[in-house]
Amino acid sequence: MNATALIAEDEPLLAAHLKAELLRLWPTLHVVATVGHGEAAVQQALALRPNILFLDIRMPGLSGLEAAHALAEDWPEGEPFPLVVFVTAHDQYALEAFDRAAVDYVLKPISAERLAQTCTRLQQALRQREQTTVPDGALDAALTQLRSLLGASAPVGNVPKLSVIQAGVGAAIHMVKVDEVLYFEAADKYVRLVTPEREHLIRISLRELLPQLDMQRFWQIHRGTVVRADAVATAVRDESGKLTLSLRGHADKLAVSRLYAHLFKAM
Repeated sequence: MNATALIAEDEPLLAAHLKAELLRLWPTLHVVATVGHGEAAVQQALALRPNILFLDIRMPGLSGLEAAHALAEDWPEGEPFPLVVFVTAHDQYALEAFDRAAVDYVLKPISAERLAQTCTRLQQALRQREQTTVPDGALDAALTQLRSLLGASAPVGNVPKLSVIQAGVGAAIHMVKVDEVLYFEAADKYVRLVTPEREHLIRISLRELLPQLDMQRFWQIHRGTVVRADAVATAVRDESGKLTLSLRGHADKLAVSRLYAHLFKAM
């Protein structure tokens, strides 16, 4: 079976070992790229469209899970989504999450026997894809798996929830009530906070902010956008199936990625 793969691993020796073992176990597999961080994995996967992704779960910048998240949102319509294998150090919590989501993984240090099992599963999955007549089935399955993994990786415990955000503007500090925030949007190393009257930049990443928000009220609708649910006036789906949100008392429109489109369903 001729198939293509991309390896994203920040340890060069481990990446080289994984590639060598894959080619030994699966001689017809073509490794189209080996990259060292999550951003490169997203860029190269979108450019090369491999059948399979081997993603290190912990990499500089985007993690393997975040890279898969980004790809699920940006993957071209109608193109088969890659099969994803996560490469991880032994972490029982992570392994249980992968098992629940039916996502394959290999442990570091990589065992040839375990990798051989993964290759067999991948070959079977690719054969099944060749026989299916539903073009979006692979993407739908990947979205379901990612939702499960993202839910499993959400912070647990009693993280204090913000009621006020202190936003610096020059020498002044504006005390912004969280109840007044319409949405948050990632902006490099900052987060753009938008209220009906104005917007602020706060020096925190969206990843750090999320655990401090009440996720019953604030819904993530894109990897870089979180909206206050009761600030949404309408959710409109266009002919291609893409969702756009209109807000109460504000002209901005917010796009909903397909990973989160399931949140908006008529009762």
